[in-house]
Amino acid sequence: MTTHTDQTQQTQQTRLEASAAALHTPVIAWFEANARDLPWRRPEAGAWGVMVSEFMLQQTPVVRVLPVYEQWLARWPRPADLAAEAPGEAVRAWGRLGYPRRALRLHGAAQAITERHNGDVPSEHAQLLALPGIGEYTAAAVASFAYGQRHAVLDTNVRRVFARTVTGVEYPPNATTAAERRLARALLPEDEARAAGWAAASMELGALVCTAKSPDCGRCPVAAHCAWKLAGKPAHEGPPRRGQTYAGTDRQVRGKLLAVLREAVAPVPQQALDAVWDEPVQRARALDGLVSDGLAEPLADGFYRLPLT
Repeated sequence: MTTHTDQTQQTQQTRLEASAAALHTPVIAWFEANARDLPWRRPEAGAWGVMVSEFMLQQTPVVRVLPVYEQWLARWPRPADLAAEAPGEAVRAWGRLGYPRRALRLHGAAQAITERHNGDVPSEHAQLLALPGIGEYTAAAVASFAYGQRHAVLDTNVRRVFARTVTGVEYPPNATTAAERRLARALLPEDEARAAGWAAASMELGALVCTAKSPDCGRCPVAAHCAWKLAGKPAHEGPPRRGQTYAGTDRQVRGKLLAVLREAVAPVPQQALDAVWDEPVQRARALDGLVSDGLAEPLADGFYRLPLT
């Protein structure tokens, strides 16, 4: 006997399948005609190039990543090349991309790839996920973009596209939910190559058209099917969107301290670090944080350097 709940679930599933069918072809076609020519999308980038880009692009715009990415791959074209150097060199080369712990995590991943996988980025999702510094998103992204596999790749751009086109709300929740993961899996095309294309296409759509502040619905290939647009673009009703404050924060102080260490060829005395920020309590807290995170190494007589081990 079919219950009301069963009927509701069947109706929702039917609508979801219809939404997926309506989205896949136009979004993928739009991507093929409009995708940016980015170095990590070229065949010669390989899985290592894709992995490096995914680390760098977290919370950092493409325009800032491009020059650092090119320099990084020129210096360390394979994981073993990076693994052979001190982690502090990864932090130095990271420059001003921000969130420099990503550099340490990428260095740790390169070491693990060299030790466990003969220097080749593994293709299996579980092996990727087992690497240090690799979370669910990065493992899925590398498996999908580098190896053409079928995985739900949920970054901020994709989540926003799904929230608007399918769920009918302006923004997704602040943190990824189980419901979003289920939706992403349900929207995946069955064909593996098509699923990988869909992952890249939906991400690019969010980056270029379905943007956070100024969505260009006139350029959207699926505007006619967008639940949010069809509902009249209702305003966001969830928790306030988190701002990205920087000036005056510990993060700014950490950046200033780390810049001194990056630019130095020898250990830096405490006095040189003291000169970059007037407030001593915040400065000390920021420096302690760098040491705790493994981004700075304290030496004898009050000297500091980038980490060697």
